[in-house]
Amino acid sequence: MSDFHQSGSITTLTRFGSRPLEELEEAIVRHTRRNKAALLIPCLVSEMDRPALVRICDEIAKVPYLDTVLISLDRADEDGFRRALDYFKRLKRRTVILWNDGPGVKGLLEKLARNDLKLGERGKGRACWMAFGYLLAQGNIEYIALHDGDVIDYDRATLARLLYPAVDPILNFDFCKSYYARFTTKLNGRVSRLFVEPLLASLHALLGSHPYLEFLSSFRYPLSGEFALSADLARQMRMPADWGLEIGVLSEVFRHRSARRICQADVADRYDHKHQALSPTDPGAGLNRMAGDIAKHLLRTLAAADVVLSEGALKSLLASYQRRAEDAVGCYYAVAKFNGLEFPRHEEEMAVSTFGGALKSAIEQFLVDPFGAPQIPNWARVLSAVPDAGDLLLEAVATEGGLLNG
Repeated sequence: MSDFHQSGSITTLTRFGSRPLEELEEAIVRHTRRNKAALLIPCLVSEMDRPALVRICDEIAKVPYLDTVLISLDRADEDGFRRALDYFKRLKRRTVILWNDGPGVKGLLEKLARNDLKLGERGKGRACWMAFGYLLAQGNIEYIALHDGDVIDYDRATLARLLYPAVDPILNFDFCKSYYARFTTKLNGRVSRLFVEPLLASLHALLGSHPYLEFLSSFRYPLSGEFALSADLARQMRMPADWGLEIGVLSEVFRHRSARRICQADVADRYDHKHQALSPTDPGAGLNRMAGDIAKHLLRTLAAADVVLSEGALKSLLASYQRRAEDAVGCYYAVAKFNGLEFPRHEEEMAVSTFGGALKSAIEQFLVDPFGAPQIPNWARVLSAVPDAGDLLLEAVATEGGLLNG
């Protein structure tokens, strides 16, 4: 059982395991009678071939408080889209299949490009951004929860614990981030454990106290892919298109909301996802790319916050990270042994070496181009330039038959 000690600038909601799920769901039902809630699942077409999504759908079918489930479907040809329409009927509730490869979304992308609104490369960030646009255009959604479609041991209680802090008006949170332990027979979450944690510590040691670093360090699992937020916040947030999505979302939340309106919730005893390959020889793939995208986003956000990042300081950062990451291997070895888990030390050391290379490459790219690729603009700006953008998404789903049980 977690303790309830509070540290950092945000509220941490620890779970004692004593509140029945039925009681929690009844409370969410009361709070969402007028202010409706939706669940967004970014989903590759290949997820339909994996058992995790079946369990997720079976659990969501039991949830009593959702107005809409939106599947933001990516990498799907027409056959894949038709298969998705049949597959997600099992949800037995109002379900939207947003076909990101369909003619409707493609037409919207072309119109946005003609208005100098470029959305960058396709990926999870763009799929989530499109889904936000649809839900905002729908007009009756006040709260949005998001989680992936690859959670192996999914339980609907996780969704309730994630959404409840956002929908309870007395708590007054606009954003809730999940945290949990990632382990099976060994510790998982290598990017968080061996890259983000030591990198934030190194940045803090080199730069001193900074509100943004303190904010990120308040999160127990900053790379968790599950969060809930108000529709108003979703309208204001820019989205990174690359693999810096989770850190990028936190950066936008930090920019637009006081820490008093932000929390993190203990949602599960453990939460196991599909695992990405380390890809040590390919900086454009796997965890190697993820670490590089995260590092670039952190550096550019700090620079935008008036932090001077000289070449000498960044060289020191690289050396400091390497030492702290090596220390982290020893720390997590002790955690694993204490819990009787396997600890593939060579793999851990290889991850540190790979992440060090990703950081070095990110620093080099930052020094050449401190701006980098622009983030996807927020929906407030898009609707100012293209007022019918949301209507075009609604029309695309209706025309292509992507509304189920509506």
